[in-house]
Parts: sequence; C-alpha cells; structure tokens
Amino acid sequence: MSKKIYFISDAHLGAQTIANPREQEKELVRFLDFIKQDASALFLMGDVLDFWFEYKKAIPRGFTRFFGKIVELTDSGIEVHWFVGNHDMWIFDYLPNELGVTIHYKPEEITLLGKRFFLAHGDGLDNRSTSFRIIQSIFHNKFCQWMLSTIHPRWAIGLAHAWSKHSRVTGKHNSYQGEDKEYLVCFSKKYLKEKNPEIQYFIFGHRHIVLDLKIASDCKVLILGDWISEFSYATFNGNDVLIDFFETELRS
Repeated sequence: MSKKIYFISDAHLGAQTIANPREQEKELVRFLDFIKQDASALFLMGDVLDFWFEYKKAIPRGFTRFFGKIVELTDSGIEVHWFVGNHDMWIFDYLPNELGVTIHYKPEEITLLGKRFFLAHGDGLDNRSTSFRIIQSIFHNKFCQWMLSTIHPRWAIGLAHAWSKHSRVTGKHNSYQGEDKEYLVCFSKKYLKEKNPEIQYFIFGHRHIVLDLKIASDCKVLILGDWISEFSYATFNGNDVLIDFFETELRS
C-alpha cells in the first residue's frame, strides 16, 4: 500500500463558538483513525486548539481523545508535524515531549517525496502593519509570556477564550476574495517570483476557506478549510496534492 502525507488545519478544539465540541473532537479522532492505515506523515497546519498555554505545573484541561490518538500515531511511526497558528502559538515543551510531535514556529520550505513545499499557518504573511507587528512582538516576547504565566489559569484561560470568541464573531467573513485580493495567493505569487521559483505547493490554513488554485504551470496554492464546518483535508501521494472532505453529519 502506497503511503500518503495528510494535511489539516483549524479545528479550534475548545472554541466556545463550536456548537458540538465533543462530537467535533470525536470526528477528528475518527479521521485520525481513518488515515493511520496509509499515512506516513500528518501535518497539522495551525489553530488545531483554540487556545493553549503551558504553565510550569499545569496545562489546559480537555482534548484527551485527540491527544491520545496523536500519541497512537507517533508511537506507530507516523510523523506528526504541528505548525503553530495564531491561537495555539504558546506550545512549548509539553506537547512535543508527551505526544512526540515536531513543532514548527515559523513558515518553512520543505521537500516531501521529491516535491518542494512552502508550509505555513498563514497569519501575518506579508503583513507590515504597525499594529500587527506590535501584537506579534507582545505575544512572542518571553517576558510577556512569563507575565501571562503568573495569572491564575481560571482567569487567563477564560480571558483567552473570550477574546477568541469575540474575534470569531466580529471577524471578516471567510469568503474567497478572488485571486487578485486573496492575500495568501498574492503572497505566494510574490514569493514564487522573488524568492524561490522552485516551490511547487503552497499550503496554508488560517482563512477557513477551501482553495485549490494553480498560480503557475507547476505550482499550486492550497488553503485547507477547517474542521468546524468544512471538515476538509489534503493528501499528497507523491504526484499531486488534492483536497477532500471527510464524511460527517456535522458538516454545515
């Protein structure tokens, strides 16, 4: 049986805006059971968790079924790569040590089965705004992270979920903006032209839309959708990357 590489993004496990969080997690676990028969690697492309922060002596509750299935995959020899997103950026050493996952904190170029990929969650790419840079510098600052760790989890996690819920409710509509306006497509075209014309696949999450767009004769941009309403994923068998949808009654 030929092995495949799988990509998923944006499950936002634990989000207060998800109608059936337990069922959503169970469906994600069912998907992981589905892929373990032929997967050589799984790439989690960010915002898998709606919030995560590792305190020195405590971690957020929940996600037991999902974490257990990830351990089952890694223990069986399947590589699991986790690109942090803007919601689960504060993964430190607990999840890598306990789950056996490889954490990626920034976009990366990587060769998979002879093809060149650019992989990233997608937030902030080519964003030069002052406000975004300030927010990013705060979130990634070691002192600010330490300050957050001094707040009791009861308050810190509650505030984080409230912020996430507000950003989801008031955020921009996740419809495709068109090839000339969709910023991840624009970023990919610019990167392909100015930095590396050898990239064959750009794969992103973040936008919660499903997109499979050819931007050059041998290059595609793929945006993975999500595991909230789309239940979408991508597979790579060495020839091409294709997007598919997992069969579930939860898809809206």
